[in-house]
Amino acid sequence: MAMWTGSLELDLLLGDVHSLKEKRSLVRPLLAELRRRFEVAVAEVDHVELHRRAVVGVVAVAGEQGHLVDVLDAVERSVAARPEMELLSARRRLRAGDD
Repeated sequence: MAMWTGSLELDLLLGDVHSLKEKRSLVRPLLAELRRRFEVAVAEVDHVELHRRAVVGVVAVAGEQGHLVDVLDAVERSVAARPEMELLSARRRLRAGDD
Protein backbone atom coordinates (compact mmCIF):
# COMPACT_ATOMS: atom_id res chain seq x y z
CA MET A 1 0.00 0.00 0.00
CA ALA A 2 1.33 3.43 -0.94
CA MET A 3 0.73 6.65 0.89
CA TRP A 4 0.14 9.74 -1.23
CA THR A 5 0.47 13.33 -0.08
CA GLY A 6 -0.72 16.30 -2.06
CA SER A 7 -0.52 20.03 -1.64
CA LEU A 8 -2.35 22.85 -3.29
CA GLU A 9 -1.25 26.49 -3.18
CA LEU A 10 -4.08 28.87 -4.03
CA ASP A 11 -3.28 32.51 -4.83
CA LEU A 12 -6.36 34.63 -4.19
CA LEU A 13 -7.38 38.19 -4.97
CA LEU A 14 -10.02 39.31 -2.50
CA GLY A 15 -12.88 41.51 -3.60
CA ASP A 16 -14.00 44.72 -1.89
CA VAL A 17 -11.65 44.51 1.10
CA HIS A 18 -10.11 47.63 2.67
CA SER A 19 -8.49 46.34 5.86
CA LEU A 20 -6.85 43.29 7.39
CA LYS A 21 -9.92 42.89 9.60
CA GLU A 22 -12.15 42.61 6.52
CA LYS A 23 -9.66 40.19 4.98
CA ARG A 24 -9.82 37.95 8.06
CA SER A 25 -13.63 37.99 7.85
CA LEU A 26 -13.32 36.34 4.41
CA VAL A 27 -10.30 34.09 4.88
CA ARG A 28 -11.15 32.52 8.25
CA PRO A 29 -14.56 31.18 7.14
CA LEU A 30 -12.97 29.86 3.93
CA LEU A 31 -10.34 27.94 5.89
CA ALA A 32 -12.93 26.53 8.28
CA GLU A 33 -15.19 25.43 5.42
CA LEU A 34 -12.37 23.68 3.57
CA ARG A 35 -11.31 21.82 6.74
CA ARG A 36 -14.87 20.73 7.46
CA ARG A 37 -15.99 19.81 3.93
CA PHE A 38 -12.84 18.12 2.65
CA GLU A 39 -10.99 16.99 5.81
CA VAL A 40 -7.75 18.68 4.74
CA ALA A 41 -5.13 20.72 6.56
CA VAL A 42 -5.33 24.34 5.45
CA ALA A 43 -3.72 27.67 6.38
CA GLU A 44 -3.04 31.14 5.04
CA VAL A 45 0.63 30.87 4.08
CA ASP A 46 1.60 34.11 2.31
CA HIS A 47 0.59 37.74 1.77
CA VAL A 48 -0.60 37.91 5.37
CA GLU A 49 0.21 41.63 5.53
CA LEU A 50 -1.71 42.54 2.35
CA HIS A 51 -5.42 43.18 2.70
CA ARG A 52 -6.53 42.19 -0.85
CA ARG A 53 -4.31 39.14 -1.42
CA ALA A 54 -4.02 35.76 0.27
CA VAL A 55 -2.20 32.54 -0.46
CA VAL A 56 -3.92 29.51 1.02
CA GLY A 57 -2.07 26.22 1.41
CA VAL A 58 -3.97 22.94 1.45
CA VAL A 59 -2.49 19.52 2.27
CA ALA A 60 -4.12 16.10 2.11
CA VAL A 61 -3.04 12.49 2.59
CA ALA A 62 -4.64 9.47 0.94
CA GLY A 63 -3.98 5.82 0.24
CA GLU A 64 -4.70 6.19 -3.47
CA GLN A 65 -3.52 8.83 -5.93
CA GLY A 66 -6.92 9.03 -7.63
CA HIS A 67 -8.72 9.87 -4.40
CA LEU A 68 -6.12 12.52 -3.57
CA VAL A 69 -6.53 14.14 -7.00
CA ASP A 70 -10.32 14.12 -6.58
CA VAL A 71 -10.10 15.87 -3.19
CA LEU A 72 -7.68 18.55 -4.43
CA ASP A 73 -9.82 19.11 -7.55
CA ALA A 74 -12.90 19.58 -5.38
CA VAL A 75 -11.09 22.04 -3.08
CA GLU A 76 -9.90 24.07 -6.08
CA ARG A 77 -13.40 24.16 -7.62
CA SER A 78 -14.93 25.19 -4.31
CA VAL A 79 -12.55 28.13 -3.90
CA ALA A 80 -12.88 29.18 -7.55
CA ALA A 81 -16.68 29.29 -7.19
CA ARG A 82 -16.64 31.84 -4.35
CA PRO A 83 -17.89 35.20 -5.66
CA GLU A 84 -16.06 37.28 -3.05
CA MET A 85 -12.62 36.22 -4.28
CA GLU A 86 -10.83 35.47 -7.52
CA LEU A 87 -8.55 32.46 -7.86
CA LEU A 88 -5.46 33.84 -9.62
CA SER A 89 -3.49 30.59 -9.70
CA ALA A 90 -3.36 27.10 -8.29
CA ARG A 91 -0.15 25.14 -7.88
CA ARG A 92 -0.35 21.42 -7.11
CA ARG A 93 2.21 18.87 -5.94
CA LEU A 94 1.72 15.13 -5.49
CA ARG A 95 4.17 12.73 -3.86
CA ALA A 96 4.12 9.00 -3.37
CA GLY A 97 5.19 7.67 0.00
CA ASP A 98 8.23 5.96 -1.52
CA ASP A 99 9.54 9.11 -3.30
